[in-house]
Amino acid sequence: MGLATDIILIIVFAFFCGLAAQRVGQPIILGYILSGVLLGPYTGGLTVSGAHEIELLAEIGIALLLFALGLEFSFKDLKPVKWVALIGTPVQMLLTMALGFAIGHFMGFDWKSSLWLGALASFSSTMVILKTLMNQGWLGTLSSKVMIGMLIVQDLAVVPMMIVLPELNDPVVGLPKLGFALVKAALFLASMILLGTRLLPWLMARIAQLGSRELFLLAIAAIGLGVGYVTYLAGLSFAFGAFVAGMVLSESDFGHQALSDIIPLRDIFGLLFFSSVGMLFNPMYLVEHLGRVLWLLTVLCVGKGLIFAVVAKIFRYRNVVPLAVGLGLFQIGEFAFVLARLGLSTGSIPREIYSMIMTVTIISMVLTPIISGQTARLYALRKRWFSHEELESSNMPQGLSGHVIILGAGRVGLEIAQILRRFDLTHVVVELDHRRFEQAKKAGIPAVYGDASQEIVLEAAGLARAAQLIVTVPDLVTIRTIIQHVRHDNPDLDIIARSTTRDHLHDMKELGADEAVLPELEASLEMSRQSLLRLGKSPVEILRHTDRIRQEFYSVLSDSSNEYRELIQFRGAEQQFDLQWIKVPASSPLAGKTIGESNVRKATGASIVGVVRDGQLKTNPDATYTLEPGDLVAFIGNDQDRSRFCTFSRTESGATIDCVA
Repeated sequence: MGLATDIILIIVFAFFCGLAAQRVGQPIILGYILSGVLLGPYTGGLTVSGAHEIELLAEIGIALLLFALGLEFSFKDLKPVKWVALIGTPVQMLLTMALGFAIGHFMGFDWKSSLWLGALASFSSTMVILKTLMNQGWLGTLSSKVMIGMLIVQDLAVVPMMIVLPELNDPVVGLPKLGFALVKAALFLASMILLGTRLLPWLMARIAQLGSRELFLLAIAAIGLGVGYVTYLAGLSFAFGAFVAGMVLSESDFGHQALSDIIPLRDIFGLLFFSSVGMLFNPMYLVEHLGRVLWLLTVLCVGKGLIFAVVAKIFRYRNVVPLAVGLGLFQIGEFAFVLARLGLSTGSIPREIYSMIMTVTIISMVLTPIISGQTARLYALRKRWFSHEELESSNMPQGLSGHVIILGAGRVGLEIAQILRRFDLTHVVVELDHRRFEQAKKAGIPAVYGDASQEIVLEAAGLARAAQLIVTVPDLVTIRTIIQHVRHDNPDLDIIARSTTRDHLHDMKELGADEAVLPELEASLEMSRQSLLRLGKSPVEILRHTDRIRQEFYSVLSDSSNEYRELIQFRGAEQQFDLQWIKVPASSPLAGKTIGESNVRKATGASIVGVVRDGQLKTNPDATYTLEPGDLVAFIGNDQDRSRFCTFSRTESGATIDCVA
C-alpha cells in the first residue's frame, strides 16, 4: 500500500504514544515525536518506507498550524499585558539570539549556524506551557497572562523569521532579495487586509447559506491552503500566506466556526509533521554526544530563563511573576522544529546542528512541567508561606457569603446567572474560556477567570462561604475533580450538577451531588410537549406522561433528600388524579381559615395536596393548616370533585376562582 501504509502506521503509533504521554503528564506532541522516532530509520523494527513523502505532507501541517494560529490571534488577548508582550518579547528574543550566537561561536560553529542556533532557541512552547498551566491550576494568574502574551508575540515572529533567515545563505545576493521579499510581503498583507476583509466574509456568508457542513469545511481549507499557494507562487513563504489568511478570516463572523472546523484537520496534519520530526531524530546521537547535549541544554535553558525573569522585572512585575515566567518559558518551542526543518531543507544549517537542537528541544519540553512545578518551593525561600496570586476577576461584590457559584459561563451558565439576578440572589460564575469570561464581564455578572477543577480558583470564588454550587460543565472527569475538592472544603454545600447521559446520573449520586439535571432530556420533553399540544392532545395528559418520564430518569436521586421523595410522591399522585391549582384571593371564603374549618374534603370530595407560599412548597398540609390570601393551592379529584371545589371557592361577590390545570 506504500504511502497509505505509512500513514496508517504513523496514526496508530501516534495514538498509543500520545496516550502514554498524556498519562504521564506530558504534552501530546511529545507522543507524536516519539512515534516518529519508533518508526524512523534509526531505531529498527517497523520503519516507514516513504519518509520523504511524509515530509511533503507535513508541509501542509505547517501551513494549517499557522492558519489556525491566525484564526486564534486577537489583539484583545494582548491588552492586559501589552507592553511586556509587544516590547518585552522582541527584547527577549534578541537577547536569546545573542546568547545562542555566543554559544554557537564558543562551540566552533560559523556565524550563520550560530545565528540559526540563537533564532531556534528564542522560541518557547505554547502547547507545552498551556498544558502545564492547566495541570498546575495557574491559568488566570498574572504570571500565566504574561507568559501567554509573550508566547503569542513569539508565535507571530516565526513568520518573518521564515522569510528572513533563509536569505542569509548568500548575504550579497540575499539582502536585496530579502528587501524585495519584505516589500512583497507588505504589499500582500495590505492587499489581504483591504480585499480579504471584504471578499472572504462575503464568500463565507454565501457558502454558509448553502447549509452544507462539508462545503464549509472545504472552503476553510481551500482559503488557508489556497492563499498560501498564491504566496508561494509570488516567491514568499507558503506558511506566511496561510497565517495571513487565518488572521483576516478571524475578523469575520465566521472566524470561531472556521477555527473549530479546521482544528481536527490541523491536528491530523500536525501529527504527520511532528512524527516526521521524530523520524529525523537519532537516539544514538544523544548517546554519543551526551555531554555536549547536556552542556548546551543547561547553558541555553538557564540563560534563557534568566532573560525572561529579567525582562519581566524590567517591566515592573514583582513577587512571584519573574520567577514563574523564567521557570515556565525556559524551554525551546515547537516552532523551532518548523524553522529547523526549513533551515535543513534550504541548506542553511548542517544536520549536526539540526540533530543537536532537536535533541535539546525535546528534552527541554519534557523537563518543563517538572521545573515549572518548583516555582512555589523556590518562591517559599523568600517568603515563609507561599501565597497564590490573585486571579483575574470582574464585578466581584465585597464580603461574599451565602452566594451561588456557577461553574461555566456558557449559554446555560449565563442564563442561570440572569435568572438568579432577577431573584436578587448573589452569584459568581467561574469560566476558563477568556472570551466567555469577557462576555460575563460585559453583562455585569460577577466572574472569576480560571480552571474550576483547581482549588485555588474555587477559593477565589468564595467556596468556603457559598450556599450552593451549580456545575454546568458536561465533562464527567472535571465534575468528579470539582466535587471532590468541594466536599473536602465545604462538605455541607448544596451541589447541582449537569449530567450528559442517564448512566452518569448514578455517578453523580455516588460523587455526592445533591441534584443532577440532564439537559437533553429536558429539551426533548419540552419539544415533545409542544409537538403534542399542536397535535391536539390534552395538556393534562401530556403533563402526566412527561412527569412520569422525568420521574423515571431522576429516580436514582430519589433518596438524596426528604423533599425530593415528597416531590416524587406528589408526582405519583398526579398520575392517579388530575391536579389543578387555584390562587386564593383575599375575598375568597378559604382565606384566613384552616383546611379543617373550610371542610373542603366533605363538601367537595376534592383534596388539597399542596400549598405554595412565598416560593416554598408545603406538601400534604393537614387540617390545621391555615390558608392565606395569595397562596397557590393544589387539589386533586375527579372532574365532578374539582368542579365542586371551584364552585365552593367562589369569592364573596359570587365569581368563581380561575382553576388552572
